[in-house]
Amino acid sequence: MRAGGFAAFLLVGLLMLLMVPGGARAQGADWGGFEIPSPAPSHAVGTYSNGCLMGGAPLPPEGAGYQVVRLSRDRYYGHPALIDYLVDLGDRAEAAGLGPILVADLSAPRGGPLSGHASHEIGLDADVWLRLGVPALSRAEREGLHSTLLVDRAAFTVNGAWTRDHAALIRLAADDPRVARIFVHAAIKIAMCEMDWPDRSFLRVVRPWFGHDSHMHIRLVCPEGTPHCLPQTPVPAGDGCNAELYSWIPDPSRPPAPATRPSGPPPPLPQLCQDMLRSARSE
Repeated sequence: MRAGGFAAFLLVGLLMLLMVPGGARAQGADWGGFEIPSPAPSHAVGTYSNGCLMGGAPLPPEGAGYQVVRLSRDRYYGHPALIDYLVDLGDRAEAAGLGPILVADLSAPRGGPLSGHASHEIGLDADVWLRLGVPALSRAEREGLHSTLLVDRAAFTVNGAWTRDHAALIRLAADDPRVARIFVHAAIKIAMCEMDWPDRSFLRVVRPWFGHDSHMHIRLVCPEGTPHCLPQTPVPAGDGCNAELYSWIPDPSRPPAPATRPSGPPPPLPQLCQDMLRSARSE
């Protein structure tokens, strides 16, 4: 069980790296060239890893309880539902004495393929660094910041930088009906499972995933009024603190099978996204 889980862990992770946009879809360069959102009603179109964002909104560079890092990357756009969620999370983090939180990549101005990510395409994904205690900084100072590693990768456990405050921030982020999933390293999920919580229900949406050892990847459900947004399968019932989670721990006696490159071309972007590209090219 353990070896099989870790094999799947590595295999999926390597496949994700192979499928990161840039060489995966010819349209990737087009999407990176947009400087402003589309002038259209707000819609998340397609899936989290194959879609686009219409009528997106920028997250203000700083606000109560949060500040955006690396603004020069121009990846601070999202569906208005995501912007509202992050502003709310900043307020809650500040009230809990955990802010300001550091918000990294959301989506490009019109979503679509985003280099370095296998998702973040429809304006409903956000990376929040798990680095606490950073004071309010200027926008220039935030360009050179780095996230903090919280996992001992060799031991597959959280390291000495991990604190109860990190767990509290993840709980704050997860304890919201707008959240579909929060991806963290399996060692972080295990550490949270082994803590005492008055209510463990929030752990259900905290999911183990490749990487994510210095940040949490927040993913929202498809908002109301977005019929072209295709949701993921809901997470299983329970808190996820089960044998499947512990199967992610590597078993050195049984190395994982080598990853193979996916066969066939990647799926085309949804028609609405292709139409938006075509319209932009003709402007």
